[in-house]
Amino acid sequence: MQLFMRRIFIYLPISITLALGACHSKDDKKIQPPQAGATRPNPTIKVEAFVVNPSAVSEKLEVPGSLLPFEATELRSEVSGRITQLNIREGQSVGRGALLVKLYDADLQAQLKKLQVQLETNEKTAQRQSELLKIDGISKQEYDLSELAVNNTKADIELIRTSIEKTEIRAPFSGRIGLRNVSLGAYVTPATLITNIRQEDQLKLEFTVPEKYSSRLGAGKMVSFTVEGLARPASARIMATEEAITEDSRSLRIRAVVQGKAPQLIPGAFAKVTLDFGQDKNALMIPSQAVIPQARDKKVIVFRGGKASFETVTTGVRDSSKVQVISGLAKGDTVVTSGLLTIKPDAKLEIAKLIE
Repeated sequence: MQLFMRRIFIYLPISITLALGACHSKDDKKIQPPQAGATRPNPTIKVEAFVVNPSAVSEKLEVPGSLLPFEATELRSEVSGRITQLNIREGQSVGRGALLVKLYDADLQAQLKKLQVQLETNEKTAQRQSELLKIDGISKQEYDLSELAVNNTKADIELIRTSIEKTEIRAPFSGRIGLRNVSLGAYVTPATLITNIRQEDQLKLEFTVPEKYSSRLGAGKMVSFTVEGLARPASARIMATEEAITEDSRSLRIRAVVQGKAPQLIPGAFAKVTLDFGQDKNALMIPSQAVIPQARDKKVIVFRGGKASFETVTTGVRDSSKVQVISGLAKGDTVVTSGLLTIKPDAKLEIAKLIE
């Protein structure tokens, strides 16, 4: 009996090992690794599409703008001094050249009188020496020195007069005075803001447009705009455009001269500018959902030969459901409108439905 049990303990592990090996050999026959180079067939994707055909579209653009005074500047003194005369009435309209502020100039006036007396003396001396020169009573050099003294005195007088003019602040153009920041007797310096003046009898309109419209707006073109409280749109004529496109916003700054006047048209008012570029009868319009925005451009998927072709496009005006394609597509192209995120370049496509 003991001998029998020993044989069982010896042969039992061997039997288990052989049985497990047989199981593994059967499993290896059932599960075989894929052969090298084998590829799965790409499935055909069913999509909805739109056929591109020319259509008429009215191209209008609405952008924000601001009304500006035709001219505006801050009034400051060129020199330091005490105000002896103040002719500023806040909100008052003044004409060009009107004296607004006068600074203390008694010392300069005294120097001017002294130089005028000196000039009179020097001119008399030069006249006498001119007579003596005719009879060879003096040398030519002495006469030249007397003439030099006259010219130097005249130059000093002009210098003093220029200094006196700097003590006067006059209106650089006709306009309306703003709020004053000084009082009579105040001591001002070139850093002191005295007041502002604006020319409000005519206004400017300033606005920006996207880069793609920059070539279609030039000097002389009329634009319309509206402001809060204005019953009818007003008009303005473009006077100039900025010489370069703004790099951060890719837009062009434009200024126009407002035509006519109205109580609602005041500097600083917000304006809605409407630009009408006319009607394009051959515009290529596609559904807005067909456009795939990228980091630097925009793309659409075109159905060509049963495969997906990614094309870069430039878009224009939009309406409620469609967008204009300026470049990148042609008449008769079929663009995909569904499943855009799952389609890869050269993927097999099947059109399940054409939308209108």
